[in-house]
Amino acid sequence: MSTLKEILTRRPVAATIRLTVPAGGARPAPPVGPALGQYRLNLMAFCKDFNARTQKYKPDTPMAVTITAFKDNTFEFIVKSPSVTWYIKKAAGVESGSSRPGHEVASTITLQHVYEIAKDRVGELG
Repeated sequence: MSTLKEILTRRPVAATIRLTVPAGGARPAPPVGPALGQYRLNLMAFCKDFNARTQKYKPDTPMAVTITAFKDNTFEFIVKSPSVTWYIKKAAGVESGSSRPGHEVASTITLQHVYEIAKDRVGELG
């Protein structure tokens, strides 16, 4: 339950924007520019902050980011780690899955790969 002080100090939210941006690759070009520009948010501030937060990841790692845009043209954002699907494709060494799931096997991964993926993901969940 929220306290009265928290309710009174909340800023009105204009929108919640969900994007997938490569790690260290946020630029004021599409898809970031048009998505943030329509809410009149500071593109360069987002790009600099996002690139600083994702510098520990390899370049071109797809990062999910949720941006909360407020009515006073400010924003907050949360960066999530790459999806499990991306990790599995990377471990298997394939670009896409099987064209006939259940009939053809595209590739296999070892139990060690599964352990490493789970270890990376448990940090975000727990």
